[in-house]
This record gives sequence, C-alpha cells and structure tokens, in this order.
Amino acid sequence: MTDPAPVLPPLGRSTTRSDLVAVSIKSAILSGRLQPDEVLVERRLAEQLGVSKTPVREALIALTSSGLLTPTRNRGIAVRRLRAEDVQRVYEMRMLVEPWAAAQVAGGGRFEAADARQALEDAARCLEADDHGGLSMANRRFHRCLYSTCSNDLVVHALDDLQDLTALGTVSLLWEQWPTWRDEAQEHHEILAAVQDGDADGTEEMVRNHIQRSITRLARLRAQAATAS
Repeated sequence: MTDPAPVLPPLGRSTTRSDLVAVSIKSAILSGRLQPDEVLVERRLAEQLGVSKTPVREALIALTSSGLLTPTRNRGIAVRRLRAEDVQRVYEMRMLVEPWAAAQVAGGGRFEAADARQALEDAARCLEADDHGGLSMANRRFHRCLYSTCSNDLVVHALDDLQDLTALGTVSLLWEQWPTWRDEAQEHHEILAAVQDGDADGTEEMVRNHIQRSITRLARLRAQAATAS
C-alpha cells in the first residue's frame, strides 16, 4: 500500500524579494554603513532599493525578530545599539552551542574547507587595511563555516542570529577597545587545522576557549567602564 499524497506538498526553497531586501539591509548594518540608533524609513529604503514598501516592511519585521533592529518610541524601527553587557550575553549563548556544533562538523566530514580558507584570507586583507566592517564580515563567514553543515538546523539558525549580533557589536562597540584581532586570527587558523584533521574533541575545546577569551575580555571592559564611571 502506497502512502497517500501529502495534503500540502513542500514548495521548496525560494528567495523572495523581501529576503533580498533583508540581506541588503543586514549587510549595511554589519558593515557599519547603517549606524546604531539610525532610524530606518520604509519609503526611503524602498526608493534606494528600487522596490515597493511591502518587501521592505517584511524585511524590517524579520530583522527585528532576529535582534538587529529594535522598535523606537514613536513606532519606528532603528538599528539596535548593543552595550558591552549585551555582547557578553551573546558570547555566553554562543558558548553553549557553537563548540558542540563545530565538533559535529569536524567529526562528520562535512566541513567546507575552501570557504573557510577564503574567509581567513579575506580577514587578513581587511586586518591590514584597517577595514573594520570587512574584517567583521569575514570573521562571521569563517565561524559560519564551522557550524553551517551541522545536522541540527535549529542550532544553525540560532547561531546565525548570534553571529549577526556579534558582528554588530564588533563594528559598533568593540573595534577600538579590542586590540587582539591578530591573536584571534591565529586562533582561527589553529581551529581550521583541527577541523580539517577531523579532530572533533580538539575543535570543540579550541572553539570553547576562543569564545571564552572574548567573554573574559568583555567582562574586563565592563569592569573598567564601571570603575571609570
């Protein structure tokens, strides 16, 4: 006996206009072209992107749900301003799932090595050029390679949102106070080597230590700010 046809057969993946608008707005935010607290006006964005206001509205709703945008008092929407405390919480949440996801990828032979190497090459160029936004985006791409082929889609989606918030915090808050980018670049290369070797345990430990160092630095920054005030 054959199974009955599904009542609602799957539609498959598609890229809608609102998806494209969301990607464009997100890129502008994470590269620093749209600044924290900057109010986003549907009509103006629609004119700049050459679309109607409907996909812009849908994109703004999606980006608000992901945490990159926040409602304003006058019912508008603005780029979210992150505090050091907010960014520390983002790293703490990443600590709970990213080391595990990276270990799953390393042990499962599903790592996208070429994309990861390209991300690190781009990051090195941006570091030399003092390109804050470019470095943030390249680092985000590298970290996504560590977990994007994990079999748990819920973890992948959660980490995507957390990586967006990490990139926003990096560009808008941390760059000038975080003189450790070259150290982090070296850590990325060491993590890459562990994943390519299929060393799941080593990858998990390296990623956990990598994130923990950021949490420690953020806690130190917050303590210094509290003392100064």
